[in-house]
Amino acid sequence: MAGDKPAVFPSIRFIYGAEEEKPLHAEIPYLREILIFLAAAGLIMPLVRKLRISPVLGFLCIGLLIGPYGLGRLTALVPGLELIVITETDGIEAIGELGVVFLLFSIGLEMSFRQIWTMRKDVFGLGSAQILASAAVIGAIAHFLDTGLPAAILLGLCLALSSTAIVMQHLSEQLRLSSSAGRTAFGILLMQDLAVVPILFLVGVFAGQTVTAAGAALMAFAEAAAVILAIFLVGQFLVRPLLRYAGASGSQELFMACVLLLILGTSALTAMTGLSMALGAFLAGLIFSATEYRHQIHNDIEPFKGLLLALFFISVGMRLDIAAVWDGIWLVFLAAGALMALKAAILFLLVRVRGYSTAIAAEVAILLAEGGEFALIAVSAGLMAGVLSYGTAQFVVLVVVVTMFAAPGLAFAGRRIGSRLAARNAGDKLEPDDRAAENRVVIGGFGRVGRMIGKILEDQRISYMAVDCDADLVARERNAGVPIHFGNASNDRLLGQIGVSNAIAFVSTIDQRGDAEAVVKALRKSHPHLPIFARAKDPAHARALLNSGATLAIPETTEASLQLSEALLQAAGLPEEVAGLIIEQERSET
Repeated sequence: MAGDKPAVFPSIRFIYGAEEEKPLHAEIPYLREILIFLAAAGLIMPLVRKLRISPVLGFLCIGLLIGPYGLGRLTALVPGLELIVITETDGIEAIGELGVVFLLFSIGLEMSFRQIWTMRKDVFGLGSAQILASAAVIGAIAHFLDTGLPAAILLGLCLALSSTAIVMQHLSEQLRLSSSAGRTAFGILLMQDLAVVPILFLVGVFAGQTVTAAGAALMAFAEAAAVILAIFLVGQFLVRPLLRYAGASGSQELFMACVLLLILGTSALTAMTGLSMALGAFLAGLIFSATEYRHQIHNDIEPFKGLLLALFFISVGMRLDIAAVWDGIWLVFLAAGALMALKAAILFLLVRVRGYSTAIAAEVAILLAEGGEFALIAVSAGLMAGVLSYGTAQFVVLVVVVTMFAAPGLAFAGRRIGSRLAARNAGDKLEPDDRAAENRVVIGGFGRVGRMIGKILEDQRISYMAVDCDADLVARERNAGVPIHFGNASNDRLLGQIGVSNAIAFVSTIDQRGDAEAVVKALRKSHPHLPIFARAKDPAHARALLNSGATLAIPETTEASLQLSEALLQAAGLPEEVAGLIIEQERSET
């Protein structure tokens, strides 16, 4: 079904001496391209961060700028320009596709079965309904436009997905991940991330032309299930002993080598059996997530994932040939607007049916209306497999990228509309969620120190609930979507309503000596086993708080909030060294 034009996203292949043009350094293929990428990222990304643009969008823009369809078109007119643009993208794409492998591994690593079970109604219920409903409507429209049944199914599924990278970054920056809208959006995104693997598998089924042969399709799924089961069974007996051996050696290099071996080895195994490398990486992530090494591994692979994924998105930007569809560019914007409106309408109805308020439904619907990075991956796979034509793939990529550019504006609009709807109806305001109480930190006092602690917890995707007796502060923060309640932190009934008995820990940031001691005494009396961390005015006050029952009391300085946060991260299950690295990074930015 693909046209005669070259593939937008070539498959993974390393070419040594295959091109007519000799590489810059014969022993290091694509050295010039890699140097250009590093220079562009180093010079342009600081500007992107300063303008508060999503890194994903920033890398897409960099690729468009330095690629063959950006400045590359001017190389014949501007002498020397070819030195700073990339016209051959095979090497960048080959390495960049490994970024997808590490991204899927990270998703598997961050998914614990306990977390998925706690959010099961939002993840499997609401998330599945959103994917299926959106895919059905979008796929029906695509089929009506004569794309063919396999292409229509693929387009419906991949366009139903939203941008995990952009949405999660926005929720973390705005301290919104613990809000009702944030938790609901996260649950839907979690299911979308899970759906990527079967979507990529479905592309392989379509490429093998087994979509109309029920027996062959069932056989393919049975073989896939057998491979997945074998990986899980072997992984349960192999991974933990191997990591324990590497960790006991005291060699960080050996530990990292073992992690990379298991990731790439599992990916290679699934590829050898006809499945995708991304599937293998996802399975490896799930296996690692059940070990005590998951946080250390996540911290170690983050630079690899970030760099390789940046290469992938830059390669996507390089392949955006806007000139090819310039005559019909209005169709791109029309399709992008229609896609966002359609997804928002479906999401709004489903979230309301799920029982959430109008305010939450509106914010979630607008927040997740854009297309996502996984749509680009699915389109890439569909084009390589011959399921999508060149023209269709190019058009869909442009539509998705336009919606991703609109994502920050959508997030802002969703928040404003949700806040206004909540203000109209008190019943729409944030209510406690007992289902998440056992995974939550309770913060008593939400001033400067409390807000910094909340930000750090948000960045690590740890839910929290704040309590403060300043009515103006509570109104302001609630209007911004922060999960906070008005009241005295020593009120045991109030704390019981927000689930403090099942919380990870309680942290007191109250600066008044008597009030702080009263809160700690009351909590220790009613909840003798609850970890209590407290901010103190001075060492004498710290000793008084410890005598009142605090687990840890830190004298008041800027360092206090950082030390409290480090202790909380460890109480929440992060290893000591990982929590220390997180706080050191936060300390360097303060």
